[in-house]
Amino acid sequence: MIPVCALSDLETSEPIRFEPEGEPPICVVLAEDGEVYAVDDTCTHQNASLSEGWVEGCEIECPLHGSAFDLRTGKVDILPATLPIRTHAVEIVDGVVHVSLSDARPHLPPGVTY
Repeated sequence: MIPVCALSDLETSEPIRFEPEGEPPICVVLAEDGEVYAVDDTCTHQNASLSEGWVEGCEIECPLHGSAFDLRTGKVDILPATLPIRTHAVEIVDGVVHVSLSDARPHLPPGVTY
């Protein structure tokens, strides 16, 4: 588990970007349901940071073309993206948000590598 930030640093529906060493960036969100979610920060359609997008309910929308993903499952809710984003396990320990990175291979847009 990687410590990311204090839980108190998160504001509801305001995503933050975290860049673990040697891994694609992660987007961490305190959603309206009170849960903290961690997903890959890169939209699978084109190279855009999801943490610069909008969160409504348990869905995050890409600021570039409006693709939307479910924060709980990573699945695409709104096109043009067709591939899901990875989700990562989150645990709150003593008021600190920790993320355990998924072992799955990330779905990155064409030309993007980490």
